[in-house]
Amino acid sequence: MTTPGATPHHGTEEWQPVCRVAELEVERGATALVHGQAIAIFRTHDQVYALGNHDPFAKGSVLARGIVGMRGGTPFVASPIHRHAFDLRSGRCLDDLTVSVPAYDVRVIEGVVLVGRRKSDAA
Repeated sequence: MTTPGATPHHGTEEWQPVCRVAELEVERGATALVHGQAIAIFRTHDQVYALGNHDPFAKGSVLARGIVGMRGGTPFVASPIHRHAFDLRSGRCLDDLTVSVPAYDVRVIEGVVLVGRRKSDAA
């Protein structure tokens, strides 16, 4: 899928257009297949985030159905199954720091949400 004018010319990074930002409900998740992976995309009031949709505790692809909130200034999604909270920026579990889900780079260009490659695990 390509959107004219939506793909930035930025090195060799691959950015996949997913949807228009206006199609995403605020503080709700949506799913998309990006780079062959099931991704959960979340729109807050001021940002768009992308995480792997697989909840490692529930062993299912459910994070897009989770509850979005803030904890100590950290935007998170709580899994709808066991309620573990995952940082929307890094994918790290706020309840068990040894667990994380993949986090992906996101850009919004001309109203189009583009998802890049998985963020590095190095923090």
